[in-house]
Amino acid sequence: MSQTAQDTRFAADWQSWHDAHEKARTDPLGILAATGLYFLDDDPLSVDGVPGSWQLVDGQPQVTLADGETLDDAGRTLTGTVALGERISRGGVLLGYTDGDAHGAAEVAWRGSQVMLRPRRDDGAYLAHFPGTPAYPADPAWAVPAHFEAYEQAREATVGAVIDGLEHHYTAPGVLTFSIDGTQYQLTAFTGGRDGSLMVLMRDATSGVTTYGASRTLGVPAPDGDGNTVIDFNRASNLPCAYTNYATCPLPPVENRLPIAVEAGEKLPPARVE
Repeated sequence: MSQTAQDTRFAADWQSWHDAHEKARTDPLGILAATGLYFLDDDPLSVDGVPGSWQLVDGQPQVTLADGETLDDAGRTLTGTVALGERISRGGVLLGYTDGDAHGAAEVAWRGSQVMLRPRRDDGAYLAHFPGTPAYPADPAWAVPAHFEAYEQAREATVGAVIDGLEHHYTAPGVLTFSIDGTQYQLTAFTGGRDGSLMVLMRDATSGVTTYGASRTLGVPAPDGDGNTVIDFNRASNLPCAYTNYATCPLPPVENRLPIAVEAGEKLPPARVE
C-alpha cells in the first residue's frame, strides 16, 4: 500500500472513531443532557421536574416518591420509598421518568465518599444545537511507538477532580515511555479494559489554549509480550467536563502534564452547558 493510501486509510479510521464518540456523547439522555448536579445529605432534596425526594439515610441514598410519582429502573417501576445503596454499589444507575413531553433520567452514583444526583432531559437546548467537537487533522506522525514498563506491583492512584473536594481512584499498573523529536517522556497509565488496554489522563502545552484546559483522556492498546504498544495522540478525547458544568471529571496526575504541545486529537468545544 502506498504512503498516500496509508494516510487516507489512517484518516478514515480516525474519522470513524471521532464520529462514534460524537454519537455517544449526544445520546438523548447522555451526559450532555444533564440539567444539574447535586450531592445528597441527610436533608431531603427536591428538584424541579424530577420525581421524588432524595436524601441519605444512614449514609446510603434513598428516594421517596409521592402518590402518583414513579421512576423506571430498567423496566421495573419504583414507587414509595426506595433504598438505592445496593443498587449503586457497583456503579451508577439511571432512573427514568417523564415530565410533560420530555423524557428524563435521574443518575445516582457514588463520587468518592459522596452520592451524586444528576438529572438529565432529552429536550435540552444544548443537545438540540450541539455544535460538534473540532479536532486537529489526523496525522500519522502523532501515532507514537511506546514501551510499557509495569510496576512490580500495581499502585493505587488518587487524582483530583474538576469539582473541589472530589477525588477519583484508579489502579496504575505501570508507565508508558515514548519519544517525540528525540526527547523522552513518560505517562502514568491506568487500567483500561479487560483486554489489557490502558487509559491515560493528560495535559500538555495546548491545554487551555486550543484544547480543554483540565484534561484529555486517551486509550492505549494492550502492550505486547515485550511491552510494546502505540500511543495515538490523534485519539486524545475530551471528557464530559469540556462540555458541561455538571460533570465530575478527573484531573491528570502531576507527572502526566507534558511540557510539549500535543497538536493532535480533540480541541476545545465552541460552546458548553453553563
